[in-house]
Amino acid sequence: MNKPIAYITGASSGIGLATAERLAQEGYSLILNARRKDRLDVLAKQLFEQYNTEILVQCFDIRNRKEVEASIIEIPNAWKKIDVLINNAGLASGMSSIEEGNIDDWEVMIDTNIKGLLYMTRNILPLMIENGDGHIVNIGSIAGKESYANGNVYCATKTAVDALNKSMRIDLVKYPIKVTAVNPGAVETEFSIVRFKGDKERAAKVYEGFENLIASDVADAVYYVISRPKHVNINDLIIMPVAQAQAGVVNRK
Repeated sequence: MNKPIAYITGASSGIGLATAERLAQEGYSLILNARRKDRLDVLAKQLFEQYNTEILVQCFDIRNRKEVEASIIEIPNAWKKIDVLINNAGLASGMSSIEEGNIDDWEVMIDTNIKGLLYMTRNILPLMIENGDGHIVNIGSIAGKESYANGNVYCATKTAVDALNKSMRIDLVKYPIKVTAVNPGAVETEFSIVRFKGDKERAAKVYEGFENLIASDVADAVYYVISRPKHVNINDLIIMPVAQAQAGVVNRK
């Protein structure tokens, strides 16, 4: 396989899907992961028809350590030269003050945003090290830089991702494997619908009165960081809508 290979988690919607489309346009072969196989299959068919993209679909839950380990072991030899791992899968679940927090929501966020990212990284890294090359892109959030009201545990998980970015970069410089953080502000995807448990009306209000980012904006940023020359690494990139000055400061008209 002569094309570069990118592994994208959470590829069935939002930023993951937009990144898959962007990298397909740029000639990447793609390994696409998500829990919703029907969506992955539709995306794979679409990208093959539009760009003749070679695609391997891996349907599993990144929160499940055994599923992660088994799925990475099952990657065919022709696909094992993974050039880029994009740890995109992540979510917010619920939004409440800490004393009223739903512990089940906390566990879902911790398991997905921290443990899932770690499981994927730990299992892909040996392949990158063996290949002598690689680039890990972790999709963080402005919530990992600035906390906001009722964001407590979600902000904590993204702050952990911010710390892991820095630690990974130190640990992996000896190989050398690049590590980049891409931290978006307000992006209109399924994010708020998931956070508010399917309440589309409440989710829509998050983006009222200003021009938010869209998934392709973040996908463009991801392609930018992975397309730099071999000696260049973008350590940390924050991308915000113009109307959003900080995590909790938005100019709504």
